Amino acid sequence: MLRILCLALCGLLTGTRADPGALLRLGMDIMNQVQNAMDESHILEKMAAEAGKKQPGMKPIKGITNLKVKDVRLPVITLNFVPGVGIFQCVSTGMTITGKSFMGGNMEIIVVLNITATNRLLQDEETGLPMFKSEGCEVILVSVKTNLPSNMLPKVVNKFLDSTLHKVLPGLMCPAIDAVLVYVNRKWANLNDPMPVGKMGTVKYVLTSTPVTTANYIQVDFNPVVQQQKGNAIKLADSGDTPEFPEGYAEGSSQLLLSDAFLTAELTLLQKSFDVSVRDTMIGELPPQTTGTLAGFIPKVAEAYPKSKPLVTQIRINKPPKLTMNTGKSLLHLHGTVEMSAVRRRGKPPVSLFVLEVHFSLKVQYSVRENRLQMATSLDRLQSLSRKSSSIGHFNEKDLTVFITDYLQEAYVPVVNDELQVGLPLPDFLAMNYNLAQLDIAE
Repeated sequence: MLRILCLALCGLLTGTRADPGALLRLGMDIMNQVQNAMDESHILEKMAAEAGKKQPGMKPIKGITNLKVKDVRLPVITLNFVPGVGIFQCVSTGMTITGKSFMGGNMEIIVVLNITATNRLLQDEETGLPMFKSEGCEVILVSVKTNLPSNMLPKVVNKFLDSTLHKVLPGLMCPAIDAVLVYVNRKWANLNDPMPVGKMGTVKYVLTSTPVTTANYIQVDFNPVVQQQKGNAIKLADSGDTPEFPEGYAEGSSQLLLSDAFLTAELTLLQKSFDVSVRDTMIGELPPQTTGTLAGFIPKVAEAYPKSKPLVTQIRINKPPKLTMNTGKSLLHLHGTVEMSAVRRRGKPPVSLFVLEVHFSLKVQYSVRENRLQMATSLDRLQSLSRKSSSIGHFNEKDLTVFITDYLQEAYVPVVNDELQVGLPLPDFLAMNYNLAQLDIAE
């Protein structure tokens, strides 16, 4: 389980520079997927089942025939990070080996053992995906019990067991490590797949380099590709700063850092869906959306339309959305136009009263659902308001500040929230479940 999802504005790290986007720290909580993989794959049991079968090129073991393995104990896996390499893995398990002994009777050997190996973390040259590769596998005997007669010479028994087990166990157990890593590596398989952002485009998380292992975590750097549905990739704004993980998270936990530049690029995919045309006369708690109501703010409207007419309002976002983050607060900035028109008799187009240029900001609250980052907004404030054109003559647009502010909150923000429900996809790695992640906004 990912404990921390950190949505962070780029921190400063002087003297270095990195592509903006996404950084991932895999703590030991995530790497325990290796334990889950061994449990899910039942690989030790499968290896035990194969032990008694004749394998190509395998020489018979002197002194034992009809070899079989049973009663494999549930493995306990201990992992440690190896800086610059990957993960050191120790699998503690046990089993019972049976067969016909050199004395002709049934033999039973109960062994407890440790399997150790280093799982080197690499980047697959063909796919670009991370991958683990096992090396240096060893089998260490912890204890051995046997039903061989106690009156046999101890040295003879020990020599026989030592010779037998050292022949049997590495060939039996070490392939299990490789098989488990194949199972784990499959869980990276979807990482490079394009993931949809509604119907407007896709996001693909591309590794910038081979992941780096430290004493406490594995760091994965992404250069995400935000692609329009039928168009070019959206370039992420480059501040020249390197994103940096905030301090103070629980030891062993994992963090995902998403920069504001990356989230802004994703929201740009949704820009067209933020354009709306509203014809409803009654909206929430607002007064009726008519020329009569508007005349209370602009008297010239009453002169042009003595008889009240319904209004139709069009909001167009003419600049890409921009997301900003400061500690504990995130704002979505939208720049566009608000055009209000009077509705005429059926069959005739509405008549534009005026067009206003607006810049307003929305407060953003984050959550995670179905491994997607969800945003819910509320109006922060109307940042600026200016008149672009007017068919009713000159008026002071500042008189409309309260009217437009209320309109944006009641009529427009719900539309934005509906569009944001598509969610922004998070990296799909190791079958990760983000739903219980803790979200922080840091600067």
